[in-house]
Amino acid sequence: MGERTQHRPSWLQTGTRNVPWILLTAQSTAFALISHYSRVMPPTGGKRYLTSTAVVMNEVVKLAISLTMALYDVSKAAPPSMPATSLLYSLISSVFSGDSWKLAIPAGLGVLSSSLQYVALSNMRAALFQVTFQLQFLTTAIFGVILLRRSIPLRKWGLLLLLLVGLVLVHIPNASSDDMALNEEASSLHFPRSLEEWKAVKGATGSLRKRSATYEGIEEDMQTADPRLDPVIGLIAIIGAAMASSFESVYFEKVLRDSSQKSSMWVRNVQLAVYSVFPALFIGVLFPDGETIANNGFFQGYNPVVWSTIVIHAVGGIFGTFSIGNTQKDTRCPATTASIILSILGSAWLFEFELTTTFLLGSAVVLVATHYYGNPDFNPSSKSDSRPPPIRVNSYEKNDGVDSGSAVGASKEFSIQLPTTPFLSDGVSTSRPNSPAPGHTRGHTRVNSNRGNSYFAKE
Repeated sequence: MGERTQHRPSWLQTGTRNVPWILLTAQSTAFALISHYSRVMPPTGGKRYLTSTAVVMNEVVKLAISLTMALYDVSKAAPPSMPATSLLYSLISSVFSGDSWKLAIPAGLGVLSSSLQYVALSNMRAALFQVTFQLQFLTTAIFGVILLRRSIPLRKWGLLLLLLVGLVLVHIPNASSDDMALNEEASSLHFPRSLEEWKAVKGATGSLRKRSATYEGIEEDMQTADPRLDPVIGLIAIIGAAMASSFESVYFEKVLRDSSQKSSMWVRNVQLAVYSVFPALFIGVLFPDGETIANNGFFQGYNPVVWSTIVIHAVGGIFGTFSIGNTQKDTRCPATTASIILSILGSAWLFEFELTTTFLLGSAVVLVATHYYGNPDFNPSSKSDSRPPPIRVNSYEKNDGVDSGSAVGASKEFSIQLPTTPFLSDGVSTSRPNSPAPGHTRGHTRVNSNRGNSYFAKE
């Protein structure tokens, strides 16, 4: 009966193994597409939401989810009669004890990476963002060599170089005739004096000059209504986001390795969220956007799309910490490949993204590089590291505390000794086995005289 309950169908086991990378694929693709849409969609109430407030709410949502799951883990190990206040106190003591202060560095880097990702998605397409963000493979490898003393095979360095070539191909500008005609037309225009003139020259470049200060602020209003993408700012932002994200993951892994305190990953997520809220609120919100928030409110421009972006980003941060703490990291390989393909298809369908030859070629190169770089079968050295530990015979010769004189003890344990070669033994050779080594202690033995083979002695 027990064997039937433990047996699982093969399709259920296969589906369980595929759940992690399916979730990672869905989260990564949804974040790129929905976040980009939230930055270019028509603003709610004439105001577009501030990315700094979105980063703060991302950390708040992450803290709420992690705190709930951490309390659940603590309650499972606690007796049923323990009050909720004691459970909360136990969790707080585990969060702020030991080396939790070391997580302040990766927490601050996570806030910086999230802020730069929003800036990048505000200035480039979702497909281009998804492909370019794979630069974190290269930056993670570099930081891993520096901080964790990792040894990366030469063939993987070749894959990283191939990845860099693919990213260069992706960002080759497409100088079409339509863009050149638009630039020439925009250069001959003066600064418009009304909203209708702004709409007439929609998509013009930044070479326009104002003639009067009467319309001060109208450019900002038009940028809010019809945002223009700046690929240079987007590229700089995504490079910074990749560097910050990779340094965060490597430093977080270093803290987990060097820590003598074994805490659950939910507690680690609570620690990261606690140390992230304060820099995101005081440094990211109050300093740059304090006046705007005082005039228009903290939740200006928020709608269901913005809240969906925040929740998806928070869930992705939690997934990232579990993928770092988990030994099986190969789930990110198919997830990365699938998310790139889905993001390209989604951008072409939803945002009318133009698929050029250089972009498709560069994306194919990036897909090949990331697939083989994250595939453990491509690294032969990983197979040698997965050898089982050597078997120690001494561990199987321990006395279990059973009386050697009892019948039960005699029926459970046997010691098998083989005789030595007569020509290699000192003195006269006999048919009896040699004496044990000087440092080897043996319990009381008795020989069964009824058997002809004297090499099997019962203990």
